[in-house]
Amino acid sequence: VQLVESGGGLVQPGGSLRLSCAASGFTFSSAVMSWYRQAPGTERELVATITVAGRNINYTGAVKGRFTISRDNAKNSVYLQMNSLKPEDTAVYYCNAVVEGPWRLVYWGQGTQVTVSS
Repeated sequence: VQLVESGGGLVQPGGSLRLSCAASGFTFSSAVMSWYRQAPGTERELVATITVAGRNINYTGAVKGRFTISRDNAKNSVYLQMNSLKPEDTAVYYCNAVVEGPWRLVYWGQGTQVTVSS
């Protein structure tokens, strides 16, 4: 099983980035996908979640209206479009997959660094 994030980097305040997460090794179309982030000295927090068919999407209040989560089940990928970035968005962003079945399977990516600074 692999979740591979990409698209992080350094951006100025007000800028945009698009994170991608490519999944393999499990049935992606059956997984609820989420993005989490963790800033230094803080706990990992949930940023956004998208359900299996994309019908239900939720965001944490701090990113609502600025970030957009989406998925492409044909490409086994989930995305996070981040606009109007702020310094407080600086963190390592992690892709997460949860597959419900006889067992609850949880997978994590290795993370990608996003730094918002002038």
